[in-house]
Amino acid sequence: MDLGVRWTLHGDGRTPAPGAVVRPDERLSWPRTFGLGAQHVVAMFGASFVAPVLMGLDPNLAIMMSGVATVIFLLSTRGRVPSYLGCSLSFVGVAAVIRAQGGTSATVTGACFVVGVALFLVGLAVQRFGARIIHAAMPPIVTGAVVMLIGFNLAPVTASTYWPQDQWTALLTMLVTGAAVVCLRGFWSRIAIFLGLLFGYAVSWAFDRIFGRIHAVDASGKVTDHWRLDLSGVGKADWIGLPSFHGPSFQWSAILVALPVVIALVAENAGHVKAVGEMTGDPLDDELGTAISADGAASMLSTVVGGPPNTTYSENIGVMAATRVYSTAAYWAAAGFALLFGLCPKFGAVVAAIPGGVLGGITVILYGMIGLLGAQIWLNARVDLRNPLNLVPAAAGIIIGIGGVTLKFTDNFSLNGIALGTIVVITGYHALRAMAPAHLRQEPLLDSGTSAYDGPGDQPASS
Repeated sequence: MDLGVRWTLHGDGRTPAPGAVVRPDERLSWPRTFGLGAQHVVAMFGASFVAPVLMGLDPNLAIMMSGVATVIFLLSTRGRVPSYLGCSLSFVGVAAVIRAQGGTSATVTGACFVVGVALFLVGLAVQRFGARIIHAAMPPIVTGAVVMLIGFNLAPVTASTYWPQDQWTALLTMLVTGAAVVCLRGFWSRIAIFLGLLFGYAVSWAFDRIFGRIHAVDASGKVTDHWRLDLSGVGKADWIGLPSFHGPSFQWSAILVALPVVIALVAENAGHVKAVGEMTGDPLDDELGTAISADGAASMLSTVVGGPPNTTYSENIGVMAATRVYSTAAYWAAAGFALLFGLCPKFGAVVAAIPGGVLGGITVILYGMIGLLGAQIWLNARVDLRNPLNLVPAAAGIIIGIGGVTLKFTDNFSLNGIALGTIVVITGYHALRAMAPAHLRQEPLLDSGTSAYDGPGDQPASS
């Protein structure tokens, strides 16, 4: 059985010829391959650092399981889809809501485990029936609205939790991170979040030396005099050791909050598979279902031991676009490096010490970017918001999701925020579509825009 773990040497193994690409089943020399693997690890650092910290999970375990998830993904796709799987930022808002409701880390990972199961089943359905079923159930107006409300639901977390811990560090970190995202080019732009973290660390250290302790709320929400950057835990941490594991706990209220993220993950996987296929010149439409189910399986394995769920990373796709090296051997190397980092508790202590003000500055941009990805989905699909069939369910669901509107059924069961907003968007759209006059339903659900996923013999007409 071909598992995609054999590679032919590209050229002389040193430098690809001008205009040439290193295909997934090729590799450069092993030293260069390991170097590329290290570059992929650095590219995913920013999000992989921030996401588990914001979710309240062990960053060491998150990095380790990202390596394991990448291995599962590469084996499942037989080395045809070069991608790195890291902690998904789409779950940050879910974790914040669950913890605000009194949930623990086990509750968070339990809800994320169920999302992994749902994602795995969606992947199997796509393998069986084709990607048309995704577009039929979740057309772009629905997908975009759900992604948008997931991102913007996080705004109060930044405003009330992180920013007040050190507003001036947050402001400076925000400005520098934003400048890095916009002004830097190539590889450096892909690690802009990571550079923003480094800058925030440096500013916090300098402010401690210049101004002394800060009188503000700390990570627990109490107003105290404390150092902005507390590295005491780093000195106590061991160089080598296992991360902390825990089992999941399942609560219906938490699961209902988390399930809408499935929509965002399906959209991410579909976009990444199409992007990689276009870059490599190898149509990967037949691998979409496998990629989705592999992502779900990897997330299930990660969350069952206490880690965060995973998704394919666009940062690493950007590295491939810049280097024109699509070798999956580099991703195997990256997975190996991630496993080694996960076995270093001192590394995790450094990540856990990120000052709250630094997170405040970064999350202002990061959360907004997540939300605006929903608008990007609308733009790419040319969604007509002048059509009330699109406008009404999206508008209602987004306001419910962002504002945290609650619908109470009993004393022990209610729907609110992300869960309620998603239900309103999906059910509202399909219910209104069934009742709408014909001129508002001009675009069929099973349109040609996604038929290319179903096989090379069913290509959409060029526009």
